[in-house]
This record gives sequence, structure tokens and C-alpha cells, in this order.
Amino acid sequence: MNLKSLDFNLLKVLDVLITERNVTRAGERLGRSQPTISNALRRLRVLLNDDLLVRGANGMALTPRAEAIRGPLHDALASLEGGIFEGVAFDPAVATGVFRLSMPDRLTLAVVPPLLDRLQRLAPGTSLQVLTADRQQALDFLDDDRTDLALGWLDEKPHHLEAEFLLGEDLYCVFRNGHPILKSRFNIKSVLSYPHLVVSATGRRIAIFDDLLSHHKLRRHALVAVSNFTAVPHMLKQSNMIGVFTKLASEVFEKSFGLVKKRVPLDVGKIATNMVWHVRNNKDRKHMWLREQIKAVYKGF
Repeated sequence: MNLKSLDFNLLKVLDVLITERNVTRAGERLGRSQPTISNALRRLRVLLNDDLLVRGANGMALTPRAEAIRGPLHDALASLEGGIFEGVAFDPAVATGVFRLSMPDRLTLAVVPPLLDRLQRLAPGTSLQVLTADRQQALDFLDDDRTDLALGWLDEKPHHLEAEFLLGEDLYCVFRNGHPILKSRFNIKSVLSYPHLVVSATGRRIAIFDDLLSHHKLRRHALVAVSNFTAVPHMLKQSNMIGVFTKLASEVFEKSFGLVKKRVPLDVGKIATNMVWHVRNNKDRKHMWLREQIKAVYKGF
């Protein structure tokens, strides 16, 4: 291969294609059309004399050649872009591309609508991609450059990640209007006497509230466990189940679905939400702007 025939733009396209393994998503990230990305992939295949991406059982798969150059290519481009373009200003009014976030489902209810509103007003050429993820998945997504930023509860911060505290939330019991618990003394004994609806991104039958209960040598009965909040309002309104969620999610259920929320009658502390990103994006102007928008959203809560 003659290096003179390989330009920087093709290398950038290759890097994003290897990460996304999808022509359409790669085009969205780069702000280019699907035919343009497909044409670039054809040129790369000719120049490198390799298919690079082929059809697999679950979408596109990398060839051994593509897998081998994945890490070195990404590191080289990151170093080159950081060294050359670090001082280039970011103008949200004319910016294009996709902001990629991960967060637990509980946060999408309250955070995504106001964040999307800000993006549409301030950066109308951009779009938003949100992946639902538990803590470990969120960290993996950052390491693999599948997301730009993660929101959620962080146990320990790896050295190659940065984190900023956003909010500490109390836990609330959420149940239907007219629930029999409203006719009795509202304490932890009465809360635990009813069946519970548990939401866990991992698919387990326990969530953070169960860990906190265990510190008090208490436990609850999980009648139903789901992995997201889609059916939660309907199931709570049609039963005597109780859900225990953070303040922001509970307020959405109260305002949008007419459910009742009452603070958990037990000292379990607050659930911290942090904003987490890879150190490689510390000085990236576009990334810095995104972080400011998220902080502005949280100031409104």
C-alpha cells in the first residue's frame, strides 16, 4: 500500500467504523451521509487489501486485520487530533454529530427531556444517543469509546477516568393513589409488609435499596422485577405493589402518572449521581461544552 494514497479523513472514518461496526451510526457520529461512509469503506478495502468489516451473526464483525489495527489506529488519531486541534474552538450553533451518553434508566426519565431541549436550542445540528447501562457497563462503554460520557452512581473511580459529583438524591416509596398504606402508620415495617416492584438494569431481583436494607438487617419481597421503567407506572397503578426509586424518578411518576411518593421512612442516606468521562476528553472543547450542558440541567433540579 502506498501511504500517499491514504488521507487523514479515511483513517478517521476507519476508526469510527471499527468502533461502531455500523455504516449508518458511523455517518451520524461523523456528520456524513451513509453513501459517503460506504464509499470511504470501499476505498479503504482497496487500499488495505482487506474486507475490514464483514457480516456476522449480530451485525458487522471485524476481520483479524481490522482487529489488529483497532487500538494503534485509535490511539494515533487521538494523539494527532489532541496535538493539532486542541486549541480549536467549538461552536455549538453550527456543530454536527452525535452526543453519546449512558445512564441508568431512572435518570433518563428526568434528565433526557431537559437535556434534549437544551441541545435543540443551542446545538440544533447535533443529536443525542442514550444507552441504558449499569455501573460496569457504563465504564466499559467509556473504555471502548462507545460513549462520550456516563451518568450514574460510581463506587470507585479508575485512574483513567474523571468524575464530577452532580446530585445526591433521597429514596422515595412510590405507589398508587388510594393505596391501603395511606390508612396506616407510614413506617418501614408497613412499607416492607407490601410486595415490591424492583427495577434493575442487570435483570437481578435486587437493587440499591436492597443493599441498603441489608445494612439494617431488613429485606423486602420482590413480587415483580423488571429491567426498565416502561411498565412501572401501569403496574403500580393496578396493584398494591410499592416501588422505591430516587427523588427525580419519583417526581416524574408523581407529576406525569398521578402516583404518590413518600420518602423512605428509614435512614439510608442519599444516592449520588456522578458525571464520568475518559481522561482523553478532558480538554476536548466539544466534550467540555457537553459537560456544561449537563451541569446546567442538574442545576434546574
